[in-house]
Amino acid sequence: MVLVHNPRARRYVLRLRPDGAARVTIPRGGSAAEARRFAERSVGWLERELQRLSSRPSRPTQWLIGTEILFRGDLVRIEPGVNGERGLIRFANEVFKVADPATDLRPAIERHLWRLAAKELPPRVLEYAAAHQLPARRITVRNQRSRWGSCSRHGTISLNWRLIQAPPFVRDYLILHELTHLREMNHSARFWREVERICPYYDTAERWLKQHSSVLR
Repeated sequence: MVLVHNPRARRYVLRLRPDGAARVTIPRGGSAAEARRFAERSVGWLERELQRLSSRPSRPTQWLIGTEILFRGDLVRIEPGVNGERGLIRFANEVFKVADPATDLRPAIERHLWRLAAKELPPRVLEYAAAHQLPARRITVRNQRSRWGSCSRHGTISLNWRLIQAPPFVRDYLILHELTHLREMNHSARFWREVERICPYYDTAERWLKQHSSVLR
């Protein structure tokens, strides 16, 4: 069981993570002991959620022609290239060459998505940094496996290339979240008030990120 203190929370909240672990949010003034008792009272719900999780179809590990993938928040299908030209594949409005369309296309598509993210995300960060007078000194687009983004004390904003798979409003929220750390290097109540001020829809974006955490794996 994972216990997480959140000074903004008004009550205990129990969630089941995609890996099957229970996560309990502890509100301001709450305790770990009460969080455990809260989870114990919800054993029936946890068992039902675990059963639902185990029956959910697994995400394909291989990406082949016909596989649906997330791109800019939409599920899009990988299709053969236009006009029968050999070696081309496409999804959404993206068309590019691969060595062999009959094999696992995931490595080639992920490289393509990473290149797109590296081209698109840094200018967006700079745009928001200028708008909110936040001194982002360096921007990197990386291949993190456990987080969507981070901000260092030296002013480096690191973003996960998989944000190219998220809806634009979620991408923008994540950028604003990390930029806010340039003012508050924590997740205090003051930090979240600032996030809410510059990004009023942040809670909807947070829900999307949590629901799609499996994209990171």
